[in-house]
Amino acid sequence: MSPGISRCWLLMSSLVLSACTALSFGVANLPSYFSRIQRTAGVAFGEDVRQRLDIYRPVTSDAAARPVIVFWYGGGWTGGARQDYRFVGVALAQLGYLTVLPDYRLYPQVRFPQFLDDGAQAVAWVQRHAAAYGGDPRRIVLMGHSAGAYMAAMLALNRRYLTRAGADPQRIVGLIGLSGPYGLTPNTTTLHEIFRAPFTPQDWQVLPYVSGEAPPALLLHGRGDKLVWPSNTEQLSAGLRAAGVRVDATIFDNRGHVDLLAALSVPARARAPVLRQIADFMRALPIAASAPARTGGGSNMPSQAAPAPGE
Repeated sequence: MSPGISRCWLLMSSLVLSACTALSFGVANLPSYFSRIQRTAGVAFGEDVRQRLDIYRPVTSDAAARPVIVFWYGGGWTGGARQDYRFVGVALAQLGYLTVLPDYRLYPQVRFPQFLDDGAQAVAWVQRHAAAYGGDPRRIVLMGHSAGAYMAAMLALNRRYLTRAGADPQRIVGLIGLSGPYGLTPNTTTLHEIFRAPFTPQDWQVLPYVSGEAPPALLLHGRGDKLVWPSNTEQLSAGLRAAGVRVDATIFDNRGHVDLLAALSVPARARAPVLRQIADFMRALPIAASAPARTGGGSNMPSQAAPAPGE
């Protein structure tokens, strides 16, 4: 790579998701338009215009059903669009996984817990239709960043949402959370409106729902995160381990709230080894949701492993 191109790429990397602007998303998504990943956009999982999802499929001749990752973006439950996260769908599909990016309804259209109902409805759709896109509906991993990580964790740990939507919680074999507010305490006027009576922190925080029934988890956070404190990840990791759940957790020094998400993009991939950790985590998951117990401490995964990405 010439010095001029290198300098240009470095500048692009510094812009990636620096403020979640249209420019930064454009930079993050640009390389994804040149990938061979198959994208099916705008599939309805509900009646509302915000109840749509995009599907990213690896291009392969392998007929084996692949694990599925469902990813929710953040935005404080007030903004966001699945199209802006094309780079996430492509990056995860390039690892060899069927990847689904749903939208969900936002405030002021809805409040807690309605966006969680949307998330559960998306998972139910995936369980019914994943096989048609080459995915394995018995091996679904829930993933998100920021508010999206909260949604993934709540759906994985509080089974009533999936059950109410007609989804099978036993088919959730893993959780991946990036910079999630698992011990959410509303600290703005808007958050107080979103999370309000008759509900209480016991209802909306993830931590009260930790149990030995939780799936294995990969939890990543930046120590320099000033928007969502890394103590959220530390507390959830400690709670899951105490319940006997297998957890891989990393707090990255000198990384902020957006860095771990940005690391899924080509321009900013050097910020943190997020993709490598996701690949390692996915490779070690149970081969099917009916695999033996989800108990046992530490970060070692079950010996019966899912196919490695690309196999």
